[in-house]
Amino acid sequence: MPSPLKLGYNTGYWSAGPPPGAMEAIAEAERLGYESLWAAEAYGSDAFTPLAWWGSQTSNIKLGTGIAQMSARTPAATAMAALTLDHLCEGRFILGLGVSGPQVVEGWYGQPYPRPLARTREFIDIVRQVFARDKPVEFSGKHYQIPLAGGTGLGKPLKSTVHPYRNDIPIYLAAEGPKNVALAAEIADGWLPLFFAPKDNQFYAEALANGVAASERRDSLAGFEVPAVVSMIPGDDLDACADFMRPMLALYIGGMGAKGKNFHYDVFVRMGYEEECERIQGLYLDGHKSDAIAAVKTEMVESIGLIGPPDKIRDELAMWEESVVTTLMLSGPVELVRFAAELLG
Repeated sequence: MPSPLKLGYNTGYWSAGPPPGAMEAIAEAERLGYESLWAAEAYGSDAFTPLAWWGSQTSNIKLGTGIAQMSARTPAATAMAALTLDHLCEGRFILGLGVSGPQVVEGWYGQPYPRPLARTREFIDIVRQVFARDKPVEFSGKHYQIPLAGGTGLGKPLKSTVHPYRNDIPIYLAAEGPKNVALAAEIADGWLPLFFAPKDNQFYAEALANGVAASERRDSLAGFEVPAVVSMIPGDDLDACADFMRPMLALYIGGMGAKGKNFHYDVFVRMGYEEECERIQGLYLDGHKSDAIAAVKTEMVESIGLIGPPDKIRDELAMWEESVVTTLMLSGPVELVRFAAELLG
């Protein structure tokens, strides 16, 4: 029997400033029993500060970075931020991590983008050593060395002066491709998918199973969490509901990354929309953004969202409940927070 879906509230990326009405929606989400609150970062607001600010006005809801960019901080600095915030919220913190893509990593953070899976392994290994605090941190990898190799020679292994509130702060990994999804099940405590399509559940279930088979941490997916970003847009006019998401999908499919190197594009190609993706990307990169937006089919939006009349959304929830997803991570005004809670109540 499918497990009941939990609810999370995603504040998402900031644009010109903080999302309007965020605190009201967060307070209502906690009142209604939402399990988690999430903040994102790319090349604007960071993910930790909003959680500290908004989280200080909550008492039960978990606080997750969805996601913290690995290239934005060293593993030690990331672990320090996690330890600090976990103390402040008394054990409610979730460290969501992701490698992003070369456009952001090299274009904004000024960091190289080599072998993201190997880099992720090293990064998480170091973070867990900091959390454990059972000995000074030492690591010699291809991407990270602690203490630094080839420096002054004066560096020495250290361990955090802060005693962790929890030594086992959960780490979730954002991933889209099958190898990275498998890595999440192998070394992390959860997977943060973007553009999850329930119809492709078997593809992701197999990737997660491959990760479990290679894992030294687990022998099943018991307790493994999968909070999925889902756009829920209720309304009588299906196409009008889809219109709210077309610009975002056109941007991710057409404008993120580059031609031949766009992970979001690849996700929709795997869904069976190769021809549509090629058209959207071509239009977007040629500067015809409005045409690219119009080229996003309503069925593409439906594949990864819950849109349309409430009865339709209610019927489609069954596919999500039967999938590997454990939490629906929603964004929107306080009215949507209440609508979703009533729908899943």
